[in-house]
Amino acid sequence: MSASLNAATAVAVAATATATATATATAATDPACAEPLQVLGRDVTVPLVTGGEVTYAALDYAASAPALQRVWDDVAAYAPYYGSVHRGAGYLSQLSTDLFEQSRVTVAGFLDCRPSDQVIFTRSTTDSLNLLAAVLPAGCQVFVFETEHHASLLPWVDAQVTYLNAPRTPDEAVATLERALADREPYGPALVCVTGASNVTGELWPVKELAAAAHAHGARIVLDAAQLAPHHPVSVQDLDVDWVAFSGHKLYAPFGSGVLAGRADWLREAEPYLAGGGASRKVARREDGGVDVEWHTTAARHEAGSPNVIGVYSIASACRALTEAGFENLVARERHLIAKVREGLAGVPAVRVLSLFGDDAPRVGVISFVVDGWNSSHFAAALSAEYGIGVRDGLFCAHPLVRTLLGSEPQAQGECGAPEAAPGERSLNAIRVSFGAGTPDEHVERFVRAVKELVADGAKWQYRTEEGRCVPAV
Repeated sequence: MSASLNAATAVAVAATATATATATATAATDPACAEPLQVLGRDVTVPLVTGGEVTYAALDYAASAPALQRVWDDVAAYAPYYGSVHRGAGYLSQLSTDLFEQSRVTVAGFLDCRPSDQVIFTRSTTDSLNLLAAVLPAGCQVFVFETEHHASLLPWVDAQVTYLNAPRTPDEAVATLERALADREPYGPALVCVTGASNVTGELWPVKELAAAAHAHGARIVLDAAQLAPHHPVSVQDLDVDWVAFSGHKLYAPFGSGVLAGRADWLREAEPYLAGGGASRKVARREDGGVDVEWHTTAARHEAGSPNVIGVYSIASACRALTEAGFENLVARERHLIAKVREGLAGVPAVRVLSLFGDDAPRVGVISFVVDGWNSSHFAAALSAEYGIGVRDGLFCAHPLVRTLLGSEPQAQGECGAPEAAPGERSLNAIRVSFGAGTPDEHVERFVRAVKELVADGAKWQYRTEEGRCVPAV
């Protein structure tokens, strides 16, 4: 480890010592009594349309989790030392380069990568999967379930894609994939893309079994871990996946950074994802006036341009913070919160929780539901305006899955709070509540109370549709 890296880490130590001690103390307590990890925005208050203010309950972690205070402190400590990486002779540039490359090592450890794997920094999970789509070998066939987020459903435009129907059990998922792979013609390179945890239902997918099925039929597999990595440990080696993709903004890190980690061969053999500085090792003019380029064979091959050093460092910081807090403790506490929400919703007959694999399926803190007699946009707007609770409504960038779960045909959404939304009528979208390591019990308890009150008493305010969104009428 270089002297410059030691200097950078020394800067961060003071900022993180308190957070680390807090996480360690929390890890030793009972999950039901444990304190949530400290996140930015935990004390923000928001106005209510009915008067007064309330502490905001951020229950939209599946879209973007709030940044850990620990991560923010690390970034703030590093910010004065910021410099452009890889091509600078100055002290700050060298320090930043060391920090950037050490972040790569940290992420590789967090994911339990194989020694030969590459860790490539991208903008997001979406960017990571589009990068992988761009490096597929000629003739590669892709197999993807219709249950995927659009980030893993849509990038494969230059490949022959087989979309698989939504399974209703984990065993059915494995059997469906095995049949599809066995029947593929012609036999050649193939890639399976699967989520680790659904961004709609929160249910965990049988990734290890799907990876075994893929490899048994000569295919590779990429894991979309956007919803899994913030909630559960992800081991590339134990799951035996070929690649894994995730986003920093769901892993309690700010800024626009993501990761694609896994096997190097397809990445090394393909043309760079972006052409430019950093990806090129040597560039020379030819006598005929053209240009010859020798591209890097390392991760730099697909990281052209000046990278988001602060975003990358924030991901590494989040990886360290979650590891130090202990996933066993984080998982146990999240199960405690999931039980609170599910038990509360089960006590409201008008609420139907969406699920592929059934009530007993293991899941992360992501739960979607519909309410009889309510348009989902109206319900979500009332939770926000009258209770200070932030959830999400819609189809969650997983349109085929949500429509399958709702039994709906594709059609336009209705006006929020439309009088024709009678009990028993199908919603055209759903409501999603999601939470994680930074969620206090009070937030989920307030959410459950609010659902019960809205179903029993209705909204206290009038709402209207404005540019496709349901908002309080003024």
